[in-house]
Amino acid sequence: MSTEPEMVPAPLALVTGASSGIGLEIALRLAETGHDLVVTAEDDGLALAADGLRQHGRAVRAVRADLRRPEDVEALVVDVVGTGRPLDLLVLNAGTGAGGPFLEVPLEDHLATIEVDVVAPVRLAHALLPAMVARGAGRVLVTSSVAALMPGPYYSTYAAAKAFDLSFAEALRYELRDTGVTVTALLPGPTDTDFFERAGMQDTRVAHSRKDDPADVARQAVDGLLKGDEKVVVRSVLARGQAAAGALLSDGAGAALQARATEPTGSGGPDEG
Repeated sequence: MSTEPEMVPAPLALVTGASSGIGLEIALRLAETGHDLVVTAEDDGLALAADGLRQHGRAVRAVRADLRRPEDVEALVVDVVGTGRPLDLLVLNAGTGAGGPFLEVPLEDHLATIEVDVVAPVRLAHALLPAMVARGAGRVLVTSSVAALMPGPYYSTYAAAKAFDLSFAEALRYELRDTGVTVTALLPGPTDTDFFERAGMQDTRVAHSRKDDPADVARQAVDGLLKGDEKVVVRSVLARGQAAAGALLSDGAGAALQARATEPTGSGGPDEG
């Protein structure tokens, strides 16, 4: 009869939007801290990202999914459940935006923002949280933004979606407070990712401003997630300044402040004003 101790599997984390930017850096940080991973994104970069994550000696399953599509979200859930392992961490990070004056941006771009930033997190949380609650253990991270704290002209549906994410995370945290499952909201400021290019916001002041390092954002996010913190406002002067402005300014003043950063300049670069 063997007396060798039974091997305990590594904790498992699902990270959405994990092919680049903050999501990839969060996945990297989790791999470094001993987590196996299910990573998902819609683009070709996912396979390369997964290969890099495997260099840290963790099991990594890459599931390509377009979170705008309910059938892809459902397939992702089936894949996670199909591992036969409990999900310890749920990182709802995937996001997109549609920059520009609301009426000039195609409706489908606004709807895509809502599908990825609002509907997909709701679908995934509703599908995957019950098992965590039944086990009495689990941690959830919802990526919001300091943009959630003020109205966001010229990326109106993005700012509104991130306000939803923040409210959703805080409400879930309260509802699950006695279950052993924690919910943490992440509020980064402008970060050095491809977000501004993908959102069509290259010709804005914010796109050309100083930005936070996504690795620093991810480190703070994972630290807060694993501790079960309620909220992680990124510890940078820029992010903290925006958060303070959101707390102090009226909605009209906050909208004007955001508009200065997000209004297209029409020049492809920062204007001289």
